[in-house]
Amino acid sequence: MADKQQVSKPRAWWEGVKAEWRKIIWPTRYDLAKKTGTVTIVSIVLGVIIAILDFLIQNGIDRLLGLF
Repeated sequence: MADKQQVSKPRAWWEGVKAEWRKIIWPTRYDLAKKTGTVTIVSIVLGVIIAILDFLIQNGIDRLLGLF
């Protein structure tokens, strides 16, 4: 009896994995491309904003230290 339970547990687990896999709704190519483009553009914009802020803060600190 114990052997059957040990064998059926992995099988039941695998059947559950397969059942969940079938429920996945994959995005279309269009949706995937649109979301990828959006993430890329937002990342670039944020990178530029951070670079500008870094430049301004660094110049401000340099000018403050130059006064002393």
